[in-house]
Amino acid sequence: MKSITFFIASAVLCFVSAPAFAQDYAPFTGAHAEIITGYDVVDAKGVKSADGLLYGLNAGYDFALGGLILGIEGEISDSTTRLHVVGGKSETDRDLYVGGRIGVPLGSKALAYVKAGYSNARMEYEASDGEGGLIRGGDNGDGLRLGAGLEYRIAEKLFLKGEYRYSDYEAGVSRHQLVTGIGLRF
Repeated sequence: MKSITFFIASAVLCFVSAPAFAQDYAPFTGAHAEIITGYDVVDAKGVKSADGLLYGLNAGYDFALGGLILGIEGEISDSTTRLHVVGGKSETDRDLYVGGRIGVPLGSKALAYVKAGYSNARMEYEASDGEGGLIRGGDNGDGLRLGAGLEYRIAEKLFLKGEYRYSDYEAGVSRHQLVTGIGLRF
């Protein structure tokens, strides 16, 4: 519930503050690609939370519409997060994301945004079969990702970003991530 409250508060702040800033959209439009890394916390029903390092690639396209920046993006990432369960272990595998974002320029250097989209995470597991052997497998989980962030232009085509995001998957699995990235606009 705290995650949803944070997301809603961030969205309201973005859009309430928009008229107070100069409108300069060009630095935030066009195609972009970035390398991301960050902190990943996975919660699963009946398992103690585990954390690790997130890393991946993100790409998208943004365009101006009125006083807003609208964008689409896709991402592939992985994580070092490992969950220990009774009789075995589980680890995160690749995470695919596709979604959209809505942003508000804060002058010519910064863009505040919120995002939402579809995420598909893979979890691999290994457990004892009770007879000295191991059972290995994996499951994919479909989910919804919500997030909020700030993109800051450090050169004409180079930017840094920081964002918080929350993903809610099937079977009681959720994820909190603090992500930073460095990217280029084309």
